[in-house]
Amino acid sequence: MKAYIFPGQGAQFKGMGQDLYNNSPLAKDLFEKANDILGFSITKVMFEGEAEDLKRTKVTQPAVFLHSVILSKVIGDSFKPDMVAGHSLGEFSALVANGVLKFEDGLKLVSKRAMAMQHACELEESTMAAVLGLEDHLVEAVCADVKGTVVAANYNCPGQLVISGDLLAVEKACEDLKERGAKRAMVLPVGGAFHSPLMEPAREELAAAIKETEFHKPICPIYQNVSTFAVTDPDEIRKNLIFQLTAPVKWTQTVQNMIKDGATEFIEVGPGKVLQGLVKKIDRSAQVSSAEM
Repeated sequence: MKAYIFPGQGAQFKGMGQDLYNNSPLAKDLFEKANDILGFSITKVMFEGEAEDLKRTKVTQPAVFLHSVILSKVIGDSFKPDMVAGHSLGEFSALVANGVLKFEDGLKLVSKRAMAMQHACELEESTMAAVLGLEDHLVEAVCADVKGTVVAANYNCPGQLVISGDLLAVEKACEDLKERGAKRAMVLPVGGAFHSPLMEPAREELAAAIKETEFHKPICPIYQNVSTFAVTDPDEIRKNLIFQLTAPVKWTQTVQNMIKDGATEFIEVGPGKVLQGLVKKIDRSAQVSSAEM
C-alpha cells in the first residue's frame, strides 16, 4: 500500500517550485492563482528570494504547501494514495491532496495559520529545542518538572523529540535533559513555541476559519498529527485540525500506525527528504522515495 507523506515548515529552499512552474502549464496556473489569493507574488519570493526571505512565516508555510500540493496535482493519474499524512503544516497539504479541502480553501487556511502563529509568537518570548538520545517518557518527565511552560511538541522518531515553550523554561529543560544523558538538547532558531499551549491564541483564530470552511469526504484515509489513526469522517478531520496547533505532532506514532495498517511504501511529496529520513529511523525496512513529475 502506498502512503503519501507531506513535509512541514523547514523543508523550504531557494528556487523551490521553479521547475514545476516552468515545465507544467497546470502548475503555472495554480501558482498564479496562489499569487492572486495571497495578495502578493509568492512565486517571486520562492523562485528569486534569498533564504532569509523564505524563513518569514507568511511566506514559508504557503510556499511549502504550494510546492507539495501542486506537485501532487502535476503527478496526475499517477497520484493514487492508499493513505496520506502530513507533518504539522504538511497535514493541510495532505488534506488538499486527498480531496478533503479545495486548493483555494487550503491555501487560505494555511495563510491564516501562518499569520495567526506569527501573532501568537509576538505575545511572549518562546522557542523550541531539539532533544536527541533520550526515550520519550524521560523527556516528558523532565519537562513536567520544569517551572513554566515546556512540553513535548514533535515526536519525530525514536530518540529525536522537539520540546516547546517559554524561553526560560525551554533553556532550563535543556540543562536538565543534558544532565539526564541527552546527547544533544539544543535551542532551535524558530520564531516561537509551536505545538504548545502558547499557541492557544492562534488556535482560536484558526478555529474560526476552519469552522467556516467546507470539508469533503476524502479519497483515502488521513492519519492526523493529533489522533495518529486513520480518519475518513470530515467532521472528525475538522476537529483534529483545530487542535493541531496546541497539540504535539506525533509523527513516530503516525508512521507506526500506517505501517500497522499495511503501508509498504512511503512517498514524500514536496521539498526535501526530511520525512523519508524520519520514516527510515522509525522502521528501517520501510521503502521510501520522493514524488516526481
